[in-house]
Amino acid sequence: MNSEEACITILKNHLKNKTMGKYQKGILGGFQGTVGTVVGSSWKGIDYMKSKSRRSKKAPTPAQLEQQVKFTLLARFVSSIGSLLMTSFKDSAIEMTGTNSAFKYNFDHAITGSYPAFALDYSQVLVSKGQLLSASNPVAVAAGSGQVKMTWDDNSGTAMANAGDKCIAVVYCPELKRAVYTTAGNARSTGVFTLDAGIFTGKTVETWLAFISADGADVATSVYTGQLAVS
Repeated sequence: MNSEEACITILKNHLKNKTMGKYQKGILGGFQGTVGTVVGSSWKGIDYMKSKSRRSKKAPTPAQLEQQVKFTLLARFVSSIGSLLMTSFKDSAIEMTGTNSAFKYNFDHAITGSYPAFALDYSQVLVSKGQLLSASNPVAVAAGSGQVKMTWDDNSGTAMANAGDKCIAVVYCPELKRAVYTTAGNARSTGVFTLDAGIFTGKTVETWLAFISADGADVATSVYTGQLAVS
């Protein structure tokens, strides 16, 4: 199983409406693995038990096929920035990882089209979600030599916006299904950051800008800064 397939499997398991109960460590305590028809597991320090799944011989329904196509489409994108999402979506992750929280949000808000021709609406995609103030008037442009330059208005000094917040810059290439990003860009007060996206020279990319506090504890909800061709 490759990383993309693993990502799809994990996300399906956590987003399906399966019967699953928290286990309050009775006489046996928490366990992992299969005991009879019960499967024990642990998720972020919480023990769960659920019934053992049975492999169905029935052909998938049209609704299930639609879900599978959507899962695969979004998993390709999420897996390209999975490490970022663990941090950038942690504020909204309740008993799940930041990656799963990002998947759930974007699954509900950023998929467009009809089966089987679903697509991501990148203008609705979030690559971070949190309480810090978002970027003001952000713009992304191709700056030559494979560089993507991002600018914004300094709105530090207002509520939930500190001068020392670091910018999060994300550049994603749909054709290559790859991304470059940083969580350690210039400070909010500088109003400018340039990201090296040379691996995408000649390709069309999608871009986003957000912020993370200097101590890494808080993030801002990302703002889509448009599509451009890396030159």
